[in-house]
Amino acid sequence: MNSQNKKMELLGSTSIPKALLAMGIPAMIGMLVNAFYNLVDAYFVGGLGERQMGAITVVYPLGQVVVGLGLLFGNGAASCISRSLGHGDKENADKVASTALYSSISVGAVIILISMMYLHPVLKLLGATDSILPYAATYARIYIVSCIFNVFNVTMNNIVTSEGAARTTMCALLMGAMLNIALDPLFIYILDLGVAGAAIATAISQIISTCVYLIYILQKNSVFHFRIKDCTYTKEIMFGIFKIGVPTLVFQILTSVSISLINNAAGDYGDSAIAGMGVVTRLISMGSLSVFGFIKGFQPIAGYSYGAKNYDRLREAIKTSILWSTIFCVIFGLILALFPVAVVSQFTKDDAEMIRIGAAALRANGITIMLFGFYTVYSSLFLALGKGREGFILGACRQGICFIPVILLLPVIWGLNGILYAQPIADVLSAIITVFMAIPLHKKLNEHRNRQ
Repeated sequence: MNSQNKKMELLGSTSIPKALLAMGIPAMIGMLVNAFYNLVDAYFVGGLGERQMGAITVVYPLGQVVVGLGLLFGNGAASCISRSLGHGDKENADKVASTALYSSISVGAVIILISMMYLHPVLKLLGATDSILPYAATYARIYIVSCIFNVFNVTMNNIVTSEGAARTTMCALLMGAMLNIALDPLFIYILDLGVAGAAIATAISQIISTCVYLIYILQKNSVFHFRIKDCTYTKEIMFGIFKIGVPTLVFQILTSVSISLINNAAGDYGDSAIAGMGVVTRLISMGSLSVFGFIKGFQPIAGYSYGAKNYDRLREAIKTSILWSTIFCVIFGLILALFPVAVVSQFTKDDAEMIRIGAAALRANGITIMLFGFYTVYSSLFLALGKGREGFILGACRQGICFIPVILLLPVIWGLNGILYAQPIADVLSAIITVFMAIPLHKKLNEHRNRQ
């Protein structure tokens, strides 16, 4: 059996636990390591001072918006591809993959150019204080330009995972992350480049991940042929990509907006508050990205099963994914909730105020992130099934519909505590909404199953 047939067997007939392990664990490891090197960046930059730590905190959401373009085309394409493969329509899947890849690179380049033209106003909007702005600008000039490679990587990450090659994604992320971890101390301290060194290390790591995907394409290991001539901008293909990709992009933008709102609100309490909340954001991201990585393995299985009308397999995949992701979130959340001071203190030398603020926020977030697996399975499931409207609503809950009103109102009423507990409150509200959206979905799936 050749590698392409093995990939299709993995999506369509391998037992669900085995398929989820084969698809989800490599993607989860890759995303976990990717999140870990973001923490390593914070660890090494934190040694430079609270202003430098604040700088990378401010730039982080801008990078996430740029990377969101990769998710727009990559995740949108992945959903279409999985369902097309389930239908047996390889030709359409090939066109979608090529269209998504080249479109993401083109649009990404334009957005990066605009961001660089208006860099200082954008950084101010994201919460940079006058003392943080010079460091943020230095970091952003290198980091944002290098995000063109990350746009490519994120797009390929989704497309490659959709065809059942999760190990390639893991290798690409792993190699880039390990190199970043090794280069950070070299560029930041040994070469004395400060925050610019952190940005250079990240840029090099992204280029290495890009090389892994290029080798995968050039060696023709992919199910797809990524050819410019296969780019097809028909209404059907573009609607299929955008129907799923736009909700994903909105989710990414809302994530950036939520971080910016936290930064702006924390700015009233000084640079230590911005730095402390920045550490919490990266720590929580480490857990959430790990879950996202695992769910990347679940999505193509769900999309393929739905396209093939194998509803029993789909139901089993949902139950198993909820169970496994929740177990992970409970363990991760308990670690953060029980040892917040010890964790946050690793990111500063002697800033007691940063530790106090960060530990309080981390304790609360550690408790409510236990709900994150349940929420993420369903927000991803709707997109995998091609239900863009439902996916958009649920995907926008945690960082938008529920979070934005809370972060705007609660600090006015509760002061600093309103900032610390805004995300945990939004997490609880999002989980409640998920329950009410999951019930009718399962009723419809049962109706489809009973009509067979």
